[in-house]
Amino acid sequence: MSLTSSSTPSSATARLRGLKPDWLSDPRVWRTEILGGLVVALALIPEAISFSIIAGVDPAIGLFASFTMAVTIAIVGGRPAMISAATGAVALVIAPLNREHGLGYLIAAVILAGAFQIVLGALGVAKLMRFVPRSVMVGFVNALAILIFLAQVPEMHDVPWPVYPLIAGGLALMVFFPKVTKVIPAPLVSIVVLTVITVAAGIAVPTVGDKGELPSSLPVPGLPDVPFTLETLTTVAPYALAMALVGLMESLMTAKLVDDITDTRSSKTRESIGQGVANIVTGFFGGMGGCAMIGQTMINVRVSGARTRLSTFLAGAFLMALCIVFGPVVSDIPMAALVAVMVMVSFATFDWHSVAPKTLRRMPAGEITVMVVTVAVVVATHNLAIGVVVGTLTAVVVFAKRVAHLAEVTSVTDPDGSSVVYSVTGELFFASSNDLVTQFDYAGDPDRVVIDLTAAHIWDASSVAALDAIETKYAQRGKTVEITGLNQPSAQIHRKLSGELTVGN
Repeated sequence: MSLTSSSTPSSATARLRGLKPDWLSDPRVWRTEILGGLVVALALIPEAISFSIIAGVDPAIGLFASFTMAVTIAIVGGRPAMISAATGAVALVIAPLNREHGLGYLIAAVILAGAFQIVLGALGVAKLMRFVPRSVMVGFVNALAILIFLAQVPEMHDVPWPVYPLIAGGLALMVFFPKVTKVIPAPLVSIVVLTVITVAAGIAVPTVGDKGELPSSLPVPGLPDVPFTLETLTTVAPYALAMALVGLMESLMTAKLVDDITDTRSSKTRESIGQGVANIVTGFFGGMGGCAMIGQTMINVRVSGARTRLSTFLAGAFLMALCIVFGPVVSDIPMAALVAVMVMVSFATFDWHSVAPKTLRRMPAGEITVMVVTVAVVVATHNLAIGVVVGTLTAVVVFAKRVAHLAEVTSVTDPDGSSVVYSVTGELFFASSNDLVTQFDYAGDPDRVVIDLTAAHIWDASSVAALDAIETKYAQRGKTVEITGLNQPSAQIHRKLSGELTVGN
């Protein structure tokens, strides 16, 4: 009895310790998460303002969205340390709605998009991620790195000459400072040092404040200013669905990327539903909605080393604190400092191994094609979701073309000439079965024909239809066909569909 009672408190303590987040028990993790969140918050400000301009709304709308998305997804999301905020992809989708109908309709679309995402998440849309090939994922990552770099080019065009040495200095700091210490993230050091230099020396260069006015108060919840009618629903629904799909695609791809970087698994279904909840909350607080931000996530996970939800939560919290409390100071941050950070993120994100000559020589031509198509489409459209879809479809075509030739037919005729056995080897589906009908000698074969499918597998109705056509061609010549060797799944689909696929049935 005493043994039981003495062990119970210890067990309870162990359970409580297991429930305690890492950042509460390890000061080093706590420091990493806080500093990572701060760096991300600084990088979010000009990005959110830029995306607001794309969507055609006030900069405060994008900043509010980044705040509420980050704080909400930190609680309800499925991928710790991933950053969600206002994004360019979402801005491009909803910009026409705002331009034609106004901000109220945009907010309504954000809320409805969140509802769509919750439904899609509950239906298991995240499971479709397993059909995204690795070559598409590599293309996605490389295209992302290119887009991040290209987004910095306007900030380096037609600007005062001091911008260039500032960018170079920022890059040098981020390369060499980690050799001194990794306690403080190098991007944060770079931002602080360049800001001090420009302010102290009075160097006139573009700053964060030049992007737009920062908000001076927290967002207030409210309903969108639209008539609650069927007409409003039909107006916003197409934009909301498009936003939901684009947002989920980018978020799930980003979550998968973070899984690979951190060697951990995350709940994609929870992330899908969490994105919906975050967009609904964002809409009711007057934000423009968003999804996972790949560039900022790379800053948080790869550059800063953050791994928990705390960094995501603090990124949103720091964002508002920087805008409201330290607005004048943040406005003085030179854009050159943030450009340097994003250029470093671009180089760190790109999968250089994938384009190394040694890798390209070993990689199948089809895999290279899929990767190149994915990169080209993403860079051309500036839409990661479209690139992933096109890349995946290209991979399907390449795969179908590759396996279509794997179905082989060999024949052996009995010595007495009374029968012939055709052995079919390979996978039978719509691509490979199209040529199956031409592999038989209908006129020259004996009266009894055996088709042995022991080394084959039937996958679809096209294959069953091809076998039916073969039997019909032999029957027209008064010859019988016996199909043998079907495995259980193949026999089931053949039994179910044979004779039912003729036109007119």
